[in-house]
Parts: sequence; C-alpha cells; structure tokens
Amino acid sequence: MADTAASTDSGGEDVERRDFLVLAAGAMGVVGAASFIWPVVQSMNPSAEVLALSTVEVNLEPIEVGQAITIMWQGKPVFIRHRTADEIAKAADVQIADLRDPEGDADRAEKPEWLVMVGLCTHLGCIPLGQKSTDPQGEFGGWFCPCHGSHYDTAGRIRKGPAPRNLPVPPYAFIDDTKILIG
Repeated sequence: MADTAASTDSGGEDVERRDFLVLAAGAMGVVGAASFIWPVVQSMNPSAEVLALSTVEVNLEPIEVGQAITIMWQGKPVFIRHRTADEIAKAADVQIADLRDPEGDADRAEKPEWLVMVGLCTHLGCIPLGQKSTDPQGEFGGWFCPCHGSHYDTAGRIRKGPAPRNLPVPPYAFIDDTKILIG
C-alpha cells in the first residue's frame, strides 16, 4: 500500500512538472515568434533617412530663367527648371490628343515658369539628360534618356521612345514667390 501512495504522490508531481514544462515551452515559443516577427514588421517602416527627406524646401531665387537644378527628395532626383517664355509656348502649343500620356502643360506646372518633376525615366528608371545646357535635350527640347532613347518635351511629357508615361510631378506647393515645399 505504501507503494501506491508514493506513486500517486509522484504522479501529482509529474503532472505539475508537465504543466510547468508545457507553459514554459509555450512562453518560449511566443517569445521566439515575437522576436522573429518584430524585425520583419520594423523593416517595412521607412528608414530615418527617408523620413528626414519626406519634405524638402527649395529656394528658387538663385535659379536664372532657362536654368535647371536637381535636388534629392526621398532618394530620387527632382528636376526644377525655370522655363523661358519660348519653352512655355512650346509646351502649350502641343495637341494633347497627339500625346501618348495626355496631360496639359497647365496640369503639370502650378506656375508656368516653374516646372518640377521627378527625374527618373518612366521606362526603366534611368536619369534623363537635359538639366545642363550642354546636355542633349532630345528632339523636343526637354530631356533625353540615354538608356533607351526616350524623348521628353519642355513640359516633361513623353513624345518618343519606349517610356510609357510622362515624367511624374511630385506633390509640391509654393510657400511664397521664391520658395517651394516638395513632399
């Protein structure tokens, strides 16, 4: 009889030990899963570098008529061109129905003399030439992508080549007459 009482007592300890081991293993599993999931979720958040560049303020005062500058916004080049009256007239004279990606010049430029666009070709992401006066500007006087030969006009609209869309216009607003906020 003494053996049965001892085996019942040790059976109770086994149950308690098993319950503890199940709880400990479950807790370790939860901690392990959380330690795996946390970095995955964090990697989807924008980096501090991108957050810092979410908006960029640009002073337009030093940009002469006919001159263009390139700034970086969210890791992408943004072209800002102070267009001449001739460039504005060329952009306005285009028949919108003839364009591959129909968009009027007035829809692309908040103020006609200032054109702001992301400087990445919509074909494969190359940076088009045309920012410097010595660069080839393509058949339409705007930008030329050297990678596959896309030609953009003075409003950044695709006119010839494999690019499917116009150069994108980032969100921007004029703070005053000489400053814009991109982003």
